Amino acid sequence: MSTENNWKTLTDKVVYENPWLKIHHRDVLNPAGKEGIYGVVSFKNKAIGVLPLDQENNIYLVGQFRYALNEYSWEIPEGGGPLNELPLEAAKRELKEETGLVAEKWTFLARIHTSNSATDEEGFLYIAEELSQFEQEPEETEELQLRKIPLSEAVDMVMRSEITDSLSVSAILMAARLKGI
Repeated sequence: MSTENNWKTLTDKVVYENPWLKIHHRDVLNPAGKEGIYGVVSFKNKAIGVLPLDQENNIYLVGQFRYALNEYSWEIPEGGGPLNELPLEAAKRELKEETGLVAEKWTFLARIHTSNSATDEEGFLYIAEELSQFEQEPEETEELQLRKIPLSEAVDMVMRSEITDSLSVSAILMAARLKGI
């Protein structure tokens, strides 16, 4: 089986754009050679997720109402990093903004695609350790709660679908595996 791109783009039209994303409507030939359409959401930032982990294997979650889902969400600190910025620099900024935490030790966890059937969004995950507490600096659109829980409890929350955000699920399960939890 080939790993080459066997789709052909016939036309590409941006049908919506704002400061954070673009939506493309594409006329395509699919792998079977038949005409079809494809919608692609292109984000103007990288997705950045940080799992803050203390010496006792506690993590910090951020709670906020997510407008697109119309529900409250517990997740790791996360946000967007400009495409021209190093993901680690964005991770440091997001951690400080959302939690007030600053980390001395950073470990790269993974590069992921958040929903690769409909978007080209690329995510980067980190573990932040050796933490110091400062003031939170949330953006005006963020009304955040901060919660400190054991990593093992966060794994249980993932398994009960209480944490559903893709960056958070990935980071929590990967960190637990790395820490033998």
